Amino acid sequence: MKYLKLYIPALFLLLNADNLMAQAAASAAPEKASNASLPEIMTLVLVVMVGLVLVVALWSLVRVNNAMYNNIQKLYAEARGESITDTVEDWSSREDGFWTKFRKKYWEDAVPIEKETEILMDHGYDGIKELDNSLPPWWINMFYLTIIWAVGYMFYYHWSSNNWSSEEEYKQEMLKAKKEIALALAGRAESIDESNVTRLTETAAINDGELIFKTSCAACHGQKGEGLVGPNFTDPNWLHGGGIKNIFKTIKNGVPDKGMISWAAQLKPSDMQKVASYIMTLEGTNPPNPKAPQGEVWKDEATPDSTTVAPAKTGK
Repeated sequence: MKYLKLYIPALFLLLNADNLMAQAAASAAPEKASNASLPEIMTLVLVVMVGLVLVVALWSLVRVNNAMYNNIQKLYAEARGESITDTVEDWSSREDGFWTKFRKKYWEDAVPIEKETEILMDHGYDGIKELDNSLPPWWINMFYLTIIWAVGYMFYYHWSSNNWSSEEEYKQEMLKAKKEIALALAGRAESIDESNVTRLTETAAINDGELIFKTSCAACHGQKGEGLVGPNFTDPNWLHGGGIKNIFKTIKNGVPDKGMISWAAQLKPSDMQKVASYIMTLEGTNPPNPKAPQGEVWKDEATPDSTTVAPAKTGK
């Protein structure tokens, strides 16, 4: 039972060491990139360092508990009038072991108070004299450890081929931002309707609209928009109104009494916008065998010197 107080805290630390190291490793993982994690080698080093800290903490706790236990034993011995050496093991007569020598040299090698006169310097200020003492070994060793860590960090993140430099991190962040912007724009594209649709002029969008037109619309309107069962798109006449908004609305809702179906269930709003924009490019192309004009001439209301002709009730 003599060393029970030493074993209880040691047992507690040992039982929780794995949890503490696991939490330390988990907290080291960065959260910036969606698919990024701390490199395994750095995680291993972190876990080893945490383990060393736990070992040092355990060793220090054992020493403190041992010293407290000896002091209590001395107090009991003095109270009973017994010899202290009969009750408490005399540690002063024992030769220092390897770890004790190592600790004193690399961790606690400080000049004792009773020997400070040996390192006292001659000069003084306001009655205060300076000691020519060295920095504590534990502080110096920690400083050396930071240098070693810095060299390993520089090698892994800047000189090796692991691509974990700050430049690579910047590239990953920019790539992630571009994906988020693309998703945001895609969401905006699917919120298009006849009230906010605008004409597209980009070549890629027009080409996409042409492909959709020839796949879904050419059967009634001709491969070049010359008109078959449906109206001709190459003249300036419109039955349901020209302009991007009217064309988009006609594609979306269809013209059931003329046999044109609604394409809202088959085409996305962004696709209907592309088709409408492509159709607007067909005016004035003069394809062979065009169908006769139908409806009224439409002048875009965006043109300052033009007047908008009200659309008729049937046709395009």
